[in-house]
Amino acid sequence: MQYASTRGHAAAQNFSEILLGGLAPDGGLYLPTSYPQVSGAELDAWRGLSYAGLAFEVLKKFATDIPADDLKAIVEKTYTADVYRNARQGEDAAQITPLRVLEDKDGRKLILQALSNGPTLAFKDMAMQLLGNLFEYALAKKQAELNIFGATSGDTGSAAEYAMRGKKGIRVFMLSPHKKMSAFQTAQMFSLQDPNIFNIAVEGVFDDCQDMVKAVSNDLAYKERQKIGTVNSINWARVVAQVVYYFRGYLSATTSNTQKVSFTVPSGNFGNICAGHIARMMGLPIDKLVVATNENDVLDEFFRTGVYRVRKSAETWHTTSPSMDISKASNFERFIYDLLDGDADRVKALFGKVETAGGFDLSGQPGSDGDEFKKVARFGFQSGKSVHADRLNTIRQVEKNYGITIDTHTADGIKVALEHIEKGVPMIVLETALPAKFNETIREALGRDAERPAGFENIEALPQRFEVMTADVDKMKAFIAANTGL
Repeated sequence: MQYASTRGHAAAQNFSEILLGGLAPDGGLYLPTSYPQVSGAELDAWRGLSYAGLAFEVLKKFATDIPADDLKAIVEKTYTADVYRNARQGEDAAQITPLRVLEDKDGRKLILQALSNGPTLAFKDMAMQLLGNLFEYALAKKQAELNIFGATSGDTGSAAEYAMRGKKGIRVFMLSPHKKMSAFQTAQMFSLQDPNIFNIAVEGVFDDCQDMVKAVSNDLAYKERQKIGTVNSINWARVVAQVVYYFRGYLSATTSNTQKVSFTVPSGNFGNICAGHIARMMGLPIDKLVVATNENDVLDEFFRTGVYRVRKSAETWHTTSPSMDISKASNFERFIYDLLDGDADRVKALFGKVETAGGFDLSGQPGSDGDEFKKVARFGFQSGKSVHADRLNTIRQVEKNYGITIDTHTADGIKVALEHIEKGVPMIVLETALPAKFNETIREALGRDAERPAGFENIEALPQRFEVMTADVDKMKAFIAANTGL
């Protein structure tokens, strides 16, 4: 399996060659030169597998250069009930991503897929724990070091740090928007005292952090000298790890390959739902992929109108589902590449326009950049938006009707899912996090605190270690260099 850049000017590479990096040298994102296909016979054979077994079968289609025995050992080390132990009451942690049917009446079936049983209580653990083990494996083979430079709006950072803490040869430099995460999210990251973890609170919004990660990744000489890698969702290995739970959700919700399901996915950076798009391109019988956004609705606007309009920092709202407070969706380029039938030069031109003009227009209207929006439907995408009042109401209704507490992002997903659910097609909502991570809003909605898994009772009171910096790329590069000694 070879991987090529969405912008077409970087040499094709194998899985291990792109594992430790992020952007391709030409500024694009890596995709396989063709999507591997999954047959009906394979789906039938996979129905009885453990999560680790399923992960092995899916990942070996993409990581063809890693010996099968090595890959199997890595996934079996990753996907265990000990690692994913924070199941809700009544759930089976050994299932890793158990399904809970919330509603099944009048032909409408609403299902919640639990993805937040990992060490940081968020879906990001599903990929990040694998990434940590893959990185350690690859670095040991090369006797090399890696300095991870990433950005987070809340959950990616803690998931990366918990996956990489103590890993030999790895340092983590994680940017986050200063004072714009929940108290729990902040404490999860900043309370880590491991010497290989560096937290930097940036005076700005998430997109300022993300822009600095891209700027450093595009400085190829610095990137090579400082051995820079990334764990953001631009990293292909992280995206492909997320493909696995779409297969698990489908196989758990159906009994025959003739059945279809739809997925609703809370999404800001388009990484989580991009994995669903890839699963669908591989042949998984997905009917609709529904993008759920919050007040920062750049993706919802595109899937309604064909206009991709990036917001400026001042137009990016700080919301009660902060992990989606993103106005420039990094992974969106992967979908646009497929929408444009792999026209890399056109992709490069359009995303160059994002940087110079703030977006592009594929609606086909006079003065637009093209008319490809009409092809979006064949990929199954729909979208919707949820705001603060919606998520408060959804949290209350889910508690009342189904007896469970959900986090704010999952509430956005359920609100939008209910607007798109169809008779005869189960709708699976991907859980984003456990509600304890956003306790301020749970208290506002329900008048009580969210339940906390053991070990997280007083996390906000722990000592915190972090640096506050401005959104200055040169100063950031100097900070990294000073702490790596390279």
